[in-house]
Amino acid sequence: MTAEEEHQMTADGDAALLQRWNATLHAARAGRAGPDPTPYGRNLLTRWAEPQRRYHTVDHLRAVLARIDELTDQGGEGGELELVQLAAWFHDAVYRPDRSENEERSAVLAEKALTEAGLTPHEVAEVARLVRLTTTHDPAAGDLNGETLCDADLAILATDAHTYRGYAAAVREEYAFVPDAAFREGRAAVLRQLLGLPRLFRTPYGAAVWEEKARANLERELKELTGISDAG
Repeated sequence: MTAEEEHQMTADGDAALLQRWNATLHAARAGRAGPDPTPYGRNLLTRWAEPQRRYHTVDHLRAVLARIDELTDQGGEGGELELVQLAAWFHDAVYRPDRSENEERSAVLAEKALTEAGLTPHEVAEVARLVRLTTTHDPAAGDLNGETLCDADLAILATDAHTYRGYAAAVREEYAFVPDAAFREGRAAVLRQLLGLPRLFRTPYGAAVWEEKARANLERELKELTGISDAG
């Protein structure tokens, strides 16, 4: 593929995403008046395309939205689907690998932008809550919106081995400023924390279809990082 063809494909993909953003925000407003959604969507796409990103890119946004669609098709959607989708757009809108407050700053961005865009206080608060929930990926029992977003965000863990290795390599690239030994130690701690959860996926579909494959991927990566199989 030539550089020109690749650029055109990216432009086409961004245009489709922007159309989706506009449709989602219009649906969330349920006929209420509000400003043109397009500038907000373009701002978000610009953020998702920042050069420091290797995994948390537009491709990740697209994948999370696709997994929300998959969960919806399987009956695992939350009660306020448009708000879950909006939360996906904002959940990594602010992303700096060397900072720990990305989710909070993303939530604050959502609060400001969606208030301006015409959502109600309840809707704005729910989107911001969902964005903050991606810090822990630990929704309360019965939190259908939270379960849907968190499962969609973690679904990368349940991909085929080749895709998963690409994901892990991209995460390492984002943390290129961290020395190898420190990265291995920190990444292993994250993997152990995930493997220690009773369930990675909270929706019935996620638990049935993604759980086993995700754990196998996590265990393999942990073994590669540490040289021992201590995932049990």
